Amino acid sequence: MNREIKAGSLRQKVWTTIFEAETPLGKAFDIGLLVLIALSVFVVMLESVESIDRVWHTQLYALEWLFTVVFTLEYIVRLWAVRRPLAYAKSFFGVVDLLSCLPMWISLFFPVSQSLLIIRVLRMLRVFRVLKMVRHVQGSQVLIRALYASRAKITVFFFTAVTFTIIVGSMMYLIEGREHGFTSIPQSIYWAIVTISTLGYGDLVPVTALGKFVTSICVLVGYAIIAVPTGIISSALSKDKGSSDTDACPNCGAHGHLDDARYCRRCGGKI
Repeated sequence: MNREIKAGSLRQKVWTTIFEAETPLGKAFDIGLLVLIALSVFVVMLESVESIDRVWHTQLYALEWLFTVVFTLEYIVRLWAVRRPLAYAKSFFGVVDLLSCLPMWISLFFPVSQSLLIIRVLRMLRVFRVLKMVRHVQGSQVLIRALYASRAKITVFFFTAVTFTIIVGSMMYLIEGREHGFTSIPQSIYWAIVTISTLGYGDLVPVTALGKFVTSICVLVGYAIIAVPTGIISSALSKDKGSSDTDACPNCGAHGHLDDARYCRRCGGKI
């Protein structure tokens, strides 16, 4: 469904306030929403502290519903303001907006006292409200574009690291064996991940001379591996020309278009 937004209409004014961060009302809206997001995430964290929740449960629960209602209204208004509600609903930020309010509404149909894992997981999805901040943080689009431009190199690097980890883990399973704690290949791969990432928990350590030699190689390789993603993303950031165009797509709300863009980079709709 493609609905035109008439200039000077209420929808056009609301759309400008919500999606255009460069207007005075837009800036005020973004700042206010950032404060609400930060407070809502803080409340979720406090709820997880048993001693605090025991004393302030009613107040925290009331605040949580207040935030949920506000974010639900925000989500509905965003869907109403854009030309293509479905395109926005399927976008990254559309999904994030939905997840920010959905868990509490689901809890109405499932008692909070239930200890079912699925209910606890759904309620903890509220923490993902922190992702709503990305939309309002200046410069976040630059980092997102750099990550997107580097996706092929990062994917190759990731699978190379996974392959190396599997090979080293399998070797250590054969070298050290069950008697030294390397009871299975998955257990040995876990050791390889901890070692190559230089975390070094110490719950699994090699005993044989050959095992210690392989460990030394893994640690040295780990230092080199850590620098690779940083270099890839830094290169993409240096090549990013950015855009001085702050206009949002009236169809799906996407930002980050080129100055001379006539069609949205995400949904293809006319800007």
